[in-house]
Amino acid sequence: METLNLKKEFVQPTAISKRAVTIPLYLYATVLASISIMVGLVWDISWHTSIGRDGLLSPPHIAIYFGGILAGIFSGIKVLKISFFGSKQEKEESNKFWGIFYGSLGALFCIWGAIAMLTSAPFDDWWHNTYGLDVTILSPPHTVLLLGMITIQFGAMITVLAVKNRMKVKNIQDEGLKKELSLHFALASGFVLTMLFTIASQYLNRHDMHSSTFYIVSSLLFPLLLVAASRSAPNRWGATFAALVYTIFLMLMVWILPLFEAEPLLGPVLNPITHFQAFEFPLLIIFPAIGIDLITQKLGHKNSWLLSLLYAVVFLTVFLAFQWPFGNFLMSDAARNWIFGTESWYFGSDPTWEFRYAYADWMVSSGLELVKGLSIALGVGFLVSRLSIRWGKWMQNIMR
Repeated sequence: METLNLKKEFVQPTAISKRAVTIPLYLYATVLASISIMVGLVWDISWHTSIGRDGLLSPPHIAIYFGGILAGIFSGIKVLKISFFGSKQEKEESNKFWGIFYGSLGALFCIWGAIAMLTSAPFDDWWHNTYGLDVTILSPPHTVLLLGMITIQFGAMITVLAVKNRMKVKNIQDEGLKKELSLHFALASGFVLTMLFTIASQYLNRHDMHSSTFYIVSSLLFPLLLVAASRSAPNRWGATFAALVYTIFLMLMVWILPLFEAEPLLGPVLNPITHFQAFEFPLLIIFPAIGIDLITQKLGHKNSWLLSLLYAVVFLTVFLAFQWPFGNFLMSDAARNWIFGTESWYFGSDPTWEFRYAYADWMVSSGLELVKGLSIALGVGFLVSRLSIRWGKWMQNIMR
């Protein structure tokens, strides 16, 4: 298959045109689509905890599907344009598939993601009509939807890296273009990070922050994206900027959603509310992300297995040092305000629950249980970091 020979075809300088490298139009559409998708996703979670009942065309769903359609249409137009009206140079810089079509790998990911998202819509509607409300984020139709969303974000990342790598091979020095690519990559990777957090959020809320499971799940998910971003980004702070986008986006959603009125439409209503309930305040991932970037900058050329261990140790120790005490803070009176959003509470849960703002004994890992859990988290982080280094190396060679 031609897509398996990208590196071989593009490492030969004589085969590459010296014409200017530009950012494709569909990338701008994909960034706008990504923002719409992410706003719709967090809004939908808040909708379920505040109102309960929704439909196929509820406002959050419309925002999500609009993003998928927008990314799919612009990417599809790009593929059709190159396939039937593109120059020889454009076709040489694209992947050929199904015998007649040409398109970049990023555009193909966006198209596949859009198809998955739109396929999930009637599936989700049928699921609700058959089984009622979801009791978990990862229901089968939601899993298809989330995979489609991540695929679109990944398509945006791939598109940025393809442009960056072609600039490097052609020895093009354009600081303005490089800064724009860095911004697009930060947004795309930051939204992927947000998606990973959302998928596992039932294990990552403030009541879980003193359990070993919290750190095992975190070590499984976050280094996978952060290490790869650190090693392949158009700038030296790929992991930090991704974590910054994740942090700013979730903070804005925590602050903005409660400004709008909402009331439950399903019973029983144990917690009467009048406004949208905020999603989770972002985890302090930005601190281990800085550590990961520093390792890449200072020791990025070292043995991959040694680097994997360093990434895992730094991620876990720095994250534990900041997140564990922050969990105590989120349970305190000082966090019960619009800034941190800990007053938000599902309308179907008892607001007088004794552990609403406290850790029960069964929520806290200690002693041998904690040591065992953190050891597992370190091992998981080590393996995930090794995989992420390979992923980052692959992304450094993407040209199409």
